[in-house]
Amino acid sequence: MVFSSHLFVFGFLPLALAFYYASPRRYRHLVLTIASYVFYGWGNPSFLALLLLSTAIDWYAGLVQATEAIWPFRKSLKPLEPWTTRSSIQRAALISSVVSNLSLLGFFKYFNFLVDSWNGLAHTFGFDAAILRTALQVTLPLGISFYTFQSMSYSIDVYRGRAVPMRSFVDFACFVSMFPQLVAGPIIRFSEVADQLRERTHTATKFARGIVFFSIGIGKKVLLANPCGRIADTVFESASTSIHDAWYGLVAYAFQIYFDFSGYSDMAIGLGLMLGFVFPRNFDSPYRSRSITEFWQRWHLSLSTWLRDYLYIPLGGNRRGERRTYVNLFLVMLLGGLWHGAAWNFVAWGALHGGLLAAERAAGGPDRLWRWIPAQLRVAWTFLLVALTWVPFRARDLSAAGRFAASLAGSYNATPPSALVSGVVWVPYLTATFVLAGIVVWACPQTWFWSRDLKAYKAVAAAGVLALSLLVLTTQRFNPFLYFIF
Repeated sequence: MVFSSHLFVFGFLPLALAFYYASPRRYRHLVLTIASYVFYGWGNPSFLALLLLSTAIDWYAGLVQATEAIWPFRKSLKPLEPWTTRSSIQRAALISSVVSNLSLLGFFKYFNFLVDSWNGLAHTFGFDAAILRTALQVTLPLGISFYTFQSMSYSIDVYRGRAVPMRSFVDFACFVSMFPQLVAGPIIRFSEVADQLRERTHTATKFARGIVFFSIGIGKKVLLANPCGRIADTVFESASTSIHDAWYGLVAYAFQIYFDFSGYSDMAIGLGLMLGFVFPRNFDSPYRSRSITEFWQRWHLSLSTWLRDYLYIPLGGNRRGERRTYVNLFLVMLLGGLWHGAAWNFVAWGALHGGLLAAERAAGGPDRLWRWIPAQLRVAWTFLLVALTWVPFRARDLSAAGRFAASLAGSYNATPPSALVSGVVWVPYLTATFVLAGIVVWACPQTWFWSRDLKAYKAVAAAGVLALSLLVLTTQRFNPFLYFIF
């Protein structure tokens, strides 16, 4: 089930909100948890077992750390003091949480990738006898990359003394499984909603702002991301592409992935507001960045800050000399690329960004490196770099990425069928949507700020976007969210 569907808008969401608000306050977390499990298990109920297992492990790990007891259920809970020595039981609880979550993620996301990579390597070097022949093909559970990170952050924050452990399993399960952000983020950290889980307000203003957020988000997805996706898919899947079609498709993909994911984030934030939760912002106009460093301070904030706090800083950050800092930056981005997908092209994408970040830092920081370029040209230059790095991210594999890069350079000979591609993508509707996407990216205010002070005209505009999106949705056959596969 996806947010941008009539089933969700006219079926699931009204029922979930009705049951939620009709329930006494003490049972609302239970109602929300049940609704979230229904939402998550709609497509494949077997995935619910993994979600429940990850939740139970981290909830138990938090209790053990707070009580230093293997059977902690009747013990009094106390938050851990920061910067104090932890006992062996507390360390074991944290290790169990981290290892179990990473094991679940590693098996279900990377088993097929590792087997295929090993077999390809064995065949390349003539060791066919070492090829692994297995009938097991592991299906990637929806959203596992998101909820394992979210759940694991709880036990880590408890260990660090930054979070008070939760006695109630239902409350913790509600935190992990909340359907607004369960499948594709934002990655909500426990410290960001801990107080809201204990007590939060439900107001008409908050609910109205949530509707506006959801309306703008579904508009980004249906009216902008999907048409741009038609351009990008046609161009990237073509066997032969002219240089102007290649650049058209690349920029269209840059627009698609931004509006697809930021639209989902807007909808998630809006749904959270309808339920009384205030989630953090996940995008800050990233294509207006003036450097790659600034881009990662604006793009997918919940992931970039997660990687910073739980990977980059523990590795040493920038505290162990310049050379180690470059290594840490590169390694974190490499792992960030692998987090996005189990394929070598995602590793290449992460390596490109890691190299660019390290290069900017080695040059004395982006402000020093690009100081001779006017601000608007820096925005254009950064967007160009980011767009070029999307090539391996979008391509089927590294070979396809190489061919597409050659098309961008005009060095890949276009065959006569490429004219058919031009005829498909250069149609008025798609071209107009492409132009509109650019206007929204560089000239329109962010939903986060635009929705703060609600006026009548804003409510009318949001209602119009919602109505038009639902109308257009009836004509679109292909409507997935890109980040569902990550």
